[in-house]
This record gives sequence, structure tokens and C-alpha cells, in this order.
Amino acid sequence: MFENRADVVSNFYDKFPKTHNVFIIAAISTLGGLMFGFDISSISAFLSQENYLEFFDSPDTITQGGISSSMAGGSFIGSLGTPFISDPLGRRFCFQISSMLWMIGAAIQSSSQNRAQLICGRFISGLGIGLSSSTAPSYISEISPKKIRGMLGGVFQWAVTIGIMIMFYIGYGCSFIDGVGSFRLAWGLQIVPGIILFVGTPFLPESPRWLANHGKWDRAEQIIRSIGSKQKLKEADVLIELEEIKEQTFIDQEAKDVTYLELFNKQNFRRTSVGMCAQIWQQMCGMNVMMYYIVYIFEMAGYSGNANLVASSIQYVINVVMTIPALLFIDRIGRRVVLLVGAAFMTTWLFAVAGLLAVYSVPAVDFDGNENITISIPSYNNTASKAIIACSYLFVASFAPTWGPGVWVYCSEIFPNRQRAKANGLCTSLNWIFNFALGMFVPTAFHNISWKTYIIFGVLCVAMFFNVLFFFPETQGKTLEEIDKMWQDNIPAWRTRRYVPELPPVEGVFDDKPSEERKENAPSNASTASSTNSMERNENENNNFTSSQKV
Repeated sequence: MFENRADVVSNFYDKFPKTHNVFIIAAISTLGGLMFGFDISSISAFLSQENYLEFFDSPDTITQGGISSSMAGGSFIGSLGTPFISDPLGRRFCFQISSMLWMIGAAIQSSSQNRAQLICGRFISGLGIGLSSSTAPSYISEISPKKIRGMLGGVFQWAVTIGIMIMFYIGYGCSFIDGVGSFRLAWGLQIVPGIILFVGTPFLPESPRWLANHGKWDRAEQIIRSIGSKQKLKEADVLIELEEIKEQTFIDQEAKDVTYLELFNKQNFRRTSVGMCAQIWQQMCGMNVMMYYIVYIFEMAGYSGNANLVASSIQYVINVVMTIPALLFIDRIGRRVVLLVGAAFMTTWLFAVAGLLAVYSVPAVDFDGNENITISIPSYNNTASKAIIACSYLFVASFAPTWGPGVWVYCSEIFPNRQRAKANGLCTSLNWIFNFALGMFVPTAFHNISWKTYIIFGVLCVAMFFNVLFFFPETQGKTLEEIDKMWQDNIPAWRTRRYVPELPPVEGVFDDKPSEERKENAPSNASTASSTNSMERNENENNNFTSSQKV
């Protein structure tokens, strides 16, 4: 049934002309990240605005937490539902469903008459974000040449940062509008990236690995070759990638359909737990707290009104600019180093903010009309206020080139083709459920324990550092199939940077289906198949390829 529907959907998209420029592909497919960023700052810009507080009757800590977290709640549901759309019907169809949900949610938000409608609109938008945030990184990893896969995967996070900055400045500009039009206009403009994604998706090629898993070998080969020619890849590199996709697809077809329980069996538990931890740590490091509640943080530093919004906006600019180095260097430096350095620096700045607030703050009651702020730096300690702002900026500058893009790239790489949609959906859902929990927790934490909130996140960053050090393998410079082989070989994380998998034999063409001889000799499960194929590689290794070609 799904195959027939998949053919109908695929045939519809094939009527449109296609771009095979991977940079244009990444720009369109990561518009979901732009939508995500729009949503984050669409609330933060208005948290202390009189028009917002009056219309929604000054939400208390629990209510404001619910408003902020409702998008994450929808994203949690959307990410879990991703494989039920993306696997049978394709990545492109998932993008268009995502954009439709986003536009519907934005329309509901901009017309909100009460808190319930606002929460409902944000939840529906969240469903769309959950679909796109699970699909886009996987799609990019499946379609990108391995030499620039990290850079293109990081574009998703860069799109998030750009969306945060754009919407914050839109919100700041709209804050000068008198009345409810200030936030209604800003929320209505969120529809724009949804329209662009909806219109642009038909011009994207389907994932070649998805096509291969559905028996569409000729089209998969054509896409790989078209993208390879645009990137001026050597024929040998193209043939190697085609052969690896063919071999991995054959293994996938021999195995049973993936279930969520399979992700936790003895063979897969380690990599599943690493993917889950990566997404959880991205939230628990405290970055999205900085994004959602930056206005609260600067109020603690003694800033209010427009001065607060201007100071807050600088952080969003830093977030955009500092993501660029990751796009340029993540494929050279490696994933592990990036994540470890980021964790170390973020720990430093979180403890610094906690210490400054602990020493220099004084109790505050109903600061600037905000009952969530219970401490503030007095004006005579202006130096301490500036130091807190500087540490906040440095925290963002540490996160942006490391854990921001790094996690999306990493999680899109570590799972094999047959598991990727379900595994990424599961891992991303944990990102969103922790996002939801933090959105609910942080306003109350600021109210009850003030500066000690930063101590909690600092300790979590320490735990995050050691988790990466001992359990996260290096994936830089390896094809997705080689990464799968690395997991099967159970290489310790700290030794994986120098791990060199064997090259597959490069033979002729990308056949329409696996050879009869290989079918007859096929093992009964994926693990045995991988071992057998490794032996075949040793026996038939082509002398034309030297060890310098190994990746």
C-alpha cells in the first residue's frame, strides 16, 4: 500500500526540474531550522513588553513556561511521527507536511484571542518543527559528499541562529507599534519561511539512499553522479559511494523491518544511547535557556526596557556569526574535538555568571513588573553587570561553533540507512521533550533559586564533557557506511579518529538489484552480512587503489 503511495508521491515530485547543487539543496531543506529560530525569539522579544503582558493578563511563571514550552511539546510529537511519513513516502513529502503545519500554527498564533489559542498555535507549529528537525539533518547527510557533509549538516543550526536573530529584530521593531498589532504582525510574518519551504521542496532531488532502499537504483545512481559532477568528485570516489550504498541496502533488505525496540538491542544500544545523549546535552547545556529567557537574564544584570532588548539582540548576532567557523572547519577538526572544547568553555562561563550574581546581586521585588526576577545587580555595581553580559556573550560564542551545529551533524551520521529515520526521530524527540521541560522549569527556577540555576547547568556541562570523552566516536571523513562498520567493530571512542575502514571493491556499475550470487550467499542478518562483505573486500581488493585512498 505504502509503495503505491510512495510511487505516486515520487512521480509527482519528479515532474519538477531539479537542482543538484548541494548548497542550494541545503539552503532549502534547512528552512525548517529558520522556522525553529523564528519560533524561539518570537516569544522572547515580547516577554517584558507592556502590550503582550496586558493582552495575556501578565502570565505567571507556570503559565509563561507553558506558553514557551508548547512548541517543544508539539515538536516532541512531530519528531516521533517522522519515520511514519519520511520512511514510506520520502523526505520531500515530510518537508511539505512540515511547512503546512508551521503555516497553520503561525496563522493561529497571530490571531490569538487568549492564552489557550496561543498555546494551541505554538503546539501545531511545533509539530511542523519536529518533522523538519528530524528529517533535514538526515536528508542532508544522505545526499552530501562525505568531504563536506559536516559543513552542510551544520547549515541547519546556522539557519536556526539566523531565524532567531531575524525574528528578534522583527519583534523589536514591532514593539514600537502601539497595541496588539505589535506581536500579531511579528507572529504572522512567521508564515514566510513556511511558504518558501513548501514552494521550494518539489525542486529538490530525493535522497539517493531512500531511493536505493525502495529499489529505485537508476534514479539513486543518477542523483549521486549529478551531485558528484557538480562537486567535481573523482570517478573512483563516486564508484566507491555507489558500491557502499548498494552493499548497505542489500544488508538492509535482508533484515527485518526496524522497530524502536531494535534500536535498544545489544548490537545497537551503544550508538542509540550516544545519539540520545547528544540531543539531551544540547538542551541541558543551558543554551536554549539563554535564547528563551535572555530578557530575564539581562534584567538580573540590571537592564530594563529598550536597553535590555538591544543588549539581548547582540547575543543573537554573535550566535549567527560564530556558527560560521563550524561550517568551515568541522570537517577538518573532527566532531569529538569540537564537542569537547565547547563543553569545557560553556562550563567556565556558566560558573562565572553564577559567581558574579552570587557576590554582587541584591534582592529585587517585582523588578520592572516581572515577578520572576528576584535578584538584580544594583546600578553602583555597573562593572559586575557588564561582566555578566560579557560571560553571556562568551557562552553563546562557545556554543555556536560547537554544540550548536555539531549535534545535528553527529546524530545524522551515526545510524545506518535502515534505522536513520526512526533513530533520528527518537533522538530529536528527546531534544524537544527536554526543551519542553526546561521551558517549564527555568522561570520557576529563576524565581525560587535565582543564580543557583547556573550552577545546575554548569555541573551538567561537566558531565557532558566526560560523556563525550569516553563514549562519542569520531565520524569525521568517513562515509555513512564506514561509520556503521566502525560501530560493528566496537572501536573505543578515543581510538576512532585513527580508525581506517577497508575500501569496498570498485566494480563496474550500480546494478538494478543485488546479484544472484550475492543473494545465494547472503547471511541471515545484518551483522553477519557485514562480516562476510568485509572478507570479500580483503580477497578482492583492487590493486589500483593504494592505501592513501582510504578514508
